[in-house]
Amino acid sequence: MKARVHITLKTGVLDPQGKAIAHALADLGFAGVEDVRQGKYIEIDLADTDAAAAKSRVESMCQRLLANTIVEDYKVELTG
Repeated sequence: MKARVHITLKTGVLDPQGKAIAHALADLGFAGVEDVRQGKYIEIDLADTDAAAAKSRVESMCQRLLANTIVEDYKVELTG
């Protein structure tokens, strides 16, 4: 089973890296980009066969290590 974890900054949290990307895109001629928010994408291969147990384990991983839940949100998707 594969877990895909998308981690993004919570709404309202300043994103200086996103701002830098937006400015760089404008400098490269990509007009009309109003805002950029950057995040992280993590893939985890799991030996689990029970989807509910796997999702619970990955959410625990997110809360304990992968995401800073004070300023970040995360979304877990399972495949396989």
